[in-house]
Amino acid sequence: MTEDPTTQGRPDSRPALRRCTALDPEVFAERYWSRRPLLTRAKESGRSFADLLDLAAVDELLSRRGLRTPFLRIAKDGAVVEPKRFTTSGGAGAEIGDQVSSDAVLRLFADGSTVVLQGLHRLWPPLIEFADQLAADLGHPTQVNAYVTPPSSRGFSPHYDVHDVFVLQVAGEKHWRIHEPVLADPLRTQPWADRADAVAAAAQGEPVIDAVLRPGDALYLPRGHLHSATALGEISAHLTIGVHPVTRWSAVESALDLVRVLAAEDPELRRSLPLGLDLADPATVADDVATVVAGLKSWLDRVDPAEVAERVRARTWAQVRPEPVAPLAQATAAAALSPDTVLRVRPRLRCQLRAPVEGRVTLVAGRRELELPEQTRPALAALLAAGELKVADLPGLDAADQSTLARRLVTEAIAVVPGAVVPGAGVPGAGVPAAGAGHDGRRDRVPGSGP
Repeated sequence: MTEDPTTQGRPDSRPALRRCTALDPEVFAERYWSRRPLLTRAKESGRSFADLLDLAAVDELLSRRGLRTPFLRIAKDGAVVEPKRFTTSGGAGAEIGDQVSSDAVLRLFADGSTVVLQGLHRLWPPLIEFADQLAADLGHPTQVNAYVTPPSSRGFSPHYDVHDVFVLQVAGEKHWRIHEPVLADPLRTQPWADRADAVAAAAQGEPVIDAVLRPGDALYLPRGHLHSATALGEISAHLTIGVHPVTRWSAVESALDLVRVLAAEDPELRRSLPLGLDLADPATVADDVATVVAGLKSWLDRVDPAEVAERVRARTWAQVRPEPVAPLAQATAAAALSPDTVLRVRPRLRCQLRAPVEGRVTLVAGRRELELPEQTRPALAALLAAGELKVADLPGLDAADQSTLARRLVTEAIAVVPGAVVPGAGVPGAGVPAAGAGHDGRRDRVPGSGP
């Protein structure tokens, strides 16, 4: 049983989703989500994606950020280039051999290879912010790759993805051809390579979208839709934001996991097969198999849908990253808490407060669970509902307990103290782009706020 469920970081405006689609989120949900592709033009929406990534930022990532595989992949004419062709040691004090060699990348790119920067939602501050916001808007986990293609080149042959994607064109022009799926709603275990012949044949047919994307244009593709793209007369760069949908199959997997646990308690299902059986003859085990199937059906009927939903929640929340915290600054703030200190629930941290059991209350926060005394429940519920409170305003506790709870929440990275800095450290993030800043350290507009 749960109470006071709270999901942080999903504002009604859903700014990142609006920016990707140029539509009201409800319209997108009803007409396009998991149904059909959507192409929107910059000239209609007035948007740009250059604040998220530009070509100068790509050069910075490739040359000065110490990238290692698999954060970089290179492909040419549908074939992936061996990593050893573009990686090397980083020199004295950085002898790890899988670091990206910028001069090797230069040679390959000049020869027509596509550069794929992977996992940018973990590397580049503006995209960390934007991907986290989009995940909150959608309720499904996200990832971000960038595809940088030399003029008149194609990186990958026609294929489909097992997740939905938003394609955001940031530089140059790219010609896209989209075809209907050969398999609707493919799962992670159903990659396109298993249907390569069918994909190749379908890609010869009439496309449902045949268009050139220019900077600020965006394309949404539900999983399974075939796609390929070719850069035109200049360097082309686009972001591919992968959306890993929570599906009914996720509930199937969770239900089967529960059945596996429950059925292990059934002595009939643990029984050994007969001595001397011939497994080459199915008839010899037919009765045992029938018993197993009947037993599993019986156990499946006993599965609690609420337990299945809880397992789906746990899997999904474990894949979604909340906003990063500054460990040194927050540790300093936790040690210096006062009644006037403001606590803010960590942005984009999924939280749920469960009903008390035996004098303890459980706070589910992302992939973690924190047990606290039952008397803290009113304070926790109030903080989750408000999103931000002063320590002195935590209800139901005296001053000492307020400080104790506040310190625990900050050190457990469930709440943060806004604006906290390490004394004498100067400007936070000096020397590297701050979240929401461009590659040169400039402060960009809030992700999702428009061009």
